[in-house]
Amino acid sequence: MTHLEKFQEKLAALGEAALISSPQNIFYLSHFAYDDGYLLIFPDGAYLLADFRYIEAARASAAEGFTVLCPEGTMTDAVRELLAKRGTKSLVLEEDHVRLSLHRRLCDTLEDVELCTGASRTLSALRMYKDGNELAAISTAQEITDAAFAHILSYLHAGLREIDVALELEHFMRQNGAEGLAFDTIAVSGSASSLPHGVPRDRVLEKGFLTMDFGARYGGYCADMTRTVVIGRADDEMKHLYQTVLTAQRAALDAAKGGISCKALDKIARDIIGNAGYHGTFGHSLGHGVGIDIHEAPRLGPSVAEDEVLCPGHVVTVEPGIYLAGRYGCRIEDLIAIRTDGTVHNFTKSPKELIEI
Repeated sequence: MTHLEKFQEKLAALGEAALISSPQNIFYLSHFAYDDGYLLIFPDGAYLLADFRYIEAARASAAEGFTVLCPEGTMTDAVRELLAKRGTKSLVLEEDHVRLSLHRRLCDTLEDVELCTGASRTLSALRMYKDGNELAAISTAQEITDAAFAHILSYLHAGLREIDVALELEHFMRQNGAEGLAFDTIAVSGSASSLPHGVPRDRVLEKGFLTMDFGARYGGYCADMTRTVVIGRADDEMKHLYQTVLTAQRAALDAAKGGISCKALDKIARDIIGNAGYHGTFGHSLGHGVGIDIHEAPRLGPSVAEDEVLCPGHVVTVEPGIYLAGRYGCRIEDLIAIRTDGTVHNFTKSPKELIEI
């Protein structure tokens, strides 16, 4: 089944039609990437509404099952007319994406139509399960990301700034097939490496840990990888910290499989870090889903419900870390998928033994 057909199958339980406005869900359903139009979906039909700027590309690229329209008036007027033709009385919206301004326009335009919620929840659940085409795109994105790491190891030298490292990674990925970045590149060194989402600074690399978190986007899908290297030489405490993170990550990767609790997998890595003397220094979750968005369901974390488990088709990161405020930090991250037989495929091929530059 196509993504559209899967959603149409779920639509009957939500309402008579759905209006999709978020670029991510538009792309997921229609395979057309744009951010200034709507999809109007019925159980037995679907429309892609685009203005003159996008209409030619939309007609060439939209997935099978969509009728592409270029409304002469406003988009909301076009929605009203299409709903009226079918006598539709309920319209499902993306509760996580609809802005108040759009909601007000719809209320004013669709006076006799009940506005319902549930599209975001339903699409999030569908998007957790990647098909073969999605997995292939993620694999290519990660191949580009791995190549960028190999490149940056040969590029790193004295006098570079953190921002230089980030820009070089980004430039390499774009030159080698990435259509864009999966997210803003992180490259933070020394004392700044204790910031899990630190911003690259206009400052020469400090001695100590250099954490690089980056990913390419390919075919609309993201990769995500973190590697931490050492600028200079690591002392015994740094080596112990790094080895603890690596041990935690490998233990989680070894335990990952279809059917394991997302909470239990997080606990495996978290307990190793805590038992090594670093309790309270691993403040984020073990991992998150990756796809069209860099953060998707499911999540691997201590607050996840007990009945949430990894299933075939899930793509998640495994990224434990230790962060000592004001001193330094380390994170190691791979991207994995659960195969149909429940085993794990690791997209990430970059080395992760301690590297000193």
